[in-house]
Amino acid sequence: MTDGGFNSPTRRRVLQGLAGGVVGGLAAPYVAPALAQNNKPLRIALAVCQSGPAGVADHADYLNGAKMAADEINAAGGVKGRPFKLEVYDIDILTPEGTQTTYRKIAEAKPHASGTAFSLIPLVSFDALSSWKAPHLHGNPTLGGCEAVKAHPDKYGMIFEVCPPENYYGLMFPRFLETVAAGGVWKPVNNKVHIVREALAYNQGIAKACVAALKTSKFELAKITDIQFPVQDWGPVMEELHASGAGSIMIDHWVGAEEAAFCQTFINDPVKGAMVYLQYGPSQPEFLNLAGEAANGFVWSTVIGAYDDKLGAEFRAKYKKLHPGIMGLCYTANAYDAMHILKTAWEKADPEDLAATNQAIRTTTHRGICGAYTFEPGMQAALHYPLQTDDLNKGLAQLFFQVQGGQHKIIEPTQLAETKFMQAPWMAA
Repeated sequence: MTDGGFNSPTRRRVLQGLAGGVVGGLAAPYVAPALAQNNKPLRIALAVCQSGPAGVADHADYLNGAKMAADEINAAGGVKGRPFKLEVYDIDILTPEGTQTTYRKIAEAKPHASGTAFSLIPLVSFDALSSWKAPHLHGNPTLGGCEAVKAHPDKYGMIFEVCPPENYYGLMFPRFLETVAAGGVWKPVNNKVHIVREALAYNQGIAKACVAALKTSKFELAKITDIQFPVQDWGPVMEELHASGAGSIMIDHWVGAEEAAFCQTFINDPVKGAMVYLQYGPSQPEFLNLAGEAANGFVWSTVIGAYDDKLGAEFRAKYKKLHPGIMGLCYTANAYDAMHILKTAWEKADPEDLAATNQAIRTTTHRGICGAYTFEPGMQAALHYPLQTDDLNKGLAQLFFQVQGGQHKIIEPTQLAETKFMQAPWMAA
């Protein structure tokens, strides 16, 4: 990959730094600069995927964001003089065995808290952590996980989803289409929607929610095409897209490199006039590197993205100074926010009192780089703006981006937009 990928100098430095001293899958602890050597550190265990066909880019972003926050917190004195100490555990996110092994090690180590970008089999990780009730903050949009937390609070009450569940991606898509169509720049050739759906439960949930939301919108479902990771050839998918002729297309996938390949395939023989939406994957730095100019015009969204307001702009500038090149716009900021959520909780509660810490997280709204984290009672997931709250000071705004001039630009919601939607190259008459 090029400068934003796994083999880039930035990512290579991060992961090589973790490789030293690995024993039984546990990398040598990363300790951010501490002010007081004799103060007991606040130990935060991070499950970070360091190899494999998927997830490495997001997890590298997550680790970068967490380290950035820990450094800043420690430079300011830690929490009542206690420094943050990040302990990094490798994880195989694609298998239940790998996921379980990592989280059992974390539970046995008894840190003050734990976190991760995501694991693809969340309930396995929840179960493995259930013997140790320290807060676990994860950025995995999972409605099923939230429902499990609500159904079994005694077992999973320490689990916090620092993002809204994945169903909001599906619920928001018809609303986004209606908003852009009302703007007049894009005039739909028809009201049909073609969903290309990956087999992962996450993507299945998004498609299900989208189908439900279409029934109460001006748009309608044309067809669902199923794909299987890894996608070797987008040609058959393009044949189905041309056959349906839908004016709106949702690529319900999550791997940025594969969505980049789709863009390159699409522009060679586009569906004229279609709005083409890529679910989440473009947030990964390698997307722009691999797609190149082919990315221009495509739209995508995330329920956990770095705003470009004053706080967000400052964060982006500091992050890019530390990590030059294309910046991941999701897990960099999400991990940074998660560390500050813990800091705020530990300023209110004794870090050794796990129950009090969990309660402090539940009952506090934290304004971070990705918006305001207010955890829904029972579900313990951050509220979604605008579908769960119409107050930007209480929820995380789902950000819609369009690639313009080789850069990601926020186009919705209006209050946070950097620019307006522009007609994609294949939309011209």
